[in-house]
Amino acid sequence: MHRKVTSALLTVLLVAAVGFTCACGAKSTAGADSAAETGAETSTENGNIENTETEADAEKSADFFDVSNYKSQKEQSQWTIGVVYKDATAAWGKRIVEGVEEFHEETGINLIVRGPATADAASQVQVVDDLIAQGIDALCVIPIDPGALESSLEKAMEKGIVVVTHEGGSQKNTLFDIEACTAEAFGTALMDALAEDMGERGKYGISVGYVTTASHMEYAKVAAERQAAAYPDMELINGGAVPSMESEESVNTAYEHAKELIKTNPDLKGFIGIASTDAPGVSQAVEELGLEGQVKIIGVGTPNEYSPYLKSGAVSRILTWDPGAVHWLHRFWQVKLPATAKAGYRR
Repeated sequence: MHRKVTSALLTVLLVAAVGFTCACGAKSTAGADSAAETGAETSTENGNIENTETEADAEKSADFFDVSNYKSQKEQSQWTIGVVYKDATAAWGKRIVEGVEEFHEETGINLIVRGPATADAASQVQVVDDLIAQGIDALCVIPIDPGALESSLEKAMEKGIVVVTHEGGSQKNTLFDIEACTAEAFGTALMDALAEDMGERGKYGISVGYVTTASHMEYAKVAAERQAAAYPDMELINGGAVPSMESEESVNTAYEHAKELIKTNPDLKGFIGIASTDAPGVSQAVEELGLEGQVKIIGVGTPNEYSPYLKSGAVSRILTWDPGAVHWLHRFWQVKLPATAKAGYRR
């Protein structure tokens, strides 16, 4: 895999708690140096493995991920970037739109911002395909299901469109995947916060938006691993399966699934909600069952969205970053601009 994974140096805010800084330093790592190193393999008649990728295939693949092939001589005012997020209704998505609009005001670059009506992978693919058909210069995507987007993003790159992803750690057809934090730092921080609130003992659950959302699953797995290593008196429900439930990026679905989990696990003492929709839904279930204060909930989302839950005590605290700080758009500049030009974005 040739795309680069970058972890932006961002501060994670721990709301309604002691100040906390995420230990995620800026990091950029490249994939294999050449396509031949990861070429297709097949079994021969004598059982040996041979590489079937041709030199032409290797050359094409190497060129495909060479950022110098995506430079543009067009004026900045002539560029158009398509931005596709996960959910047009969630507060997290709305804050992303605000950040994109600020980027447009500061740079004058044309932006087309789209999100599926519901957080559905097939709907997001259609949105991406529609933007590609419009002849955009770059495409920035926050994937619901990276695998579902591979074909579309490959077509985009074949057309010379710069592809950048965010929260797409497993995405193959992208020049850069930008993450706010490393999975190790954020997953560890989530578990440490929950452990502190639970007194380091008791049963807990973990929710993600979709199991296909790479970043959510990475955070969840690291959190569970951190618990196993550091907090032996805590126990992940469902035999330690990660995640405990999927919210499908829906508060209502999170509420319904959490209510069933709590009924099945009446001794549940804590919960981590990784999608921004998770903790609100879980907290509604906790409130309905009269368990406020008995089940500690750690969420990820925007402060305004979580304000009523924090004030009521239904949610212990949230860990977050500003989704409007659209660093993944800034990465587009480093690809598209000619080597002699300089970006003017101040953020």
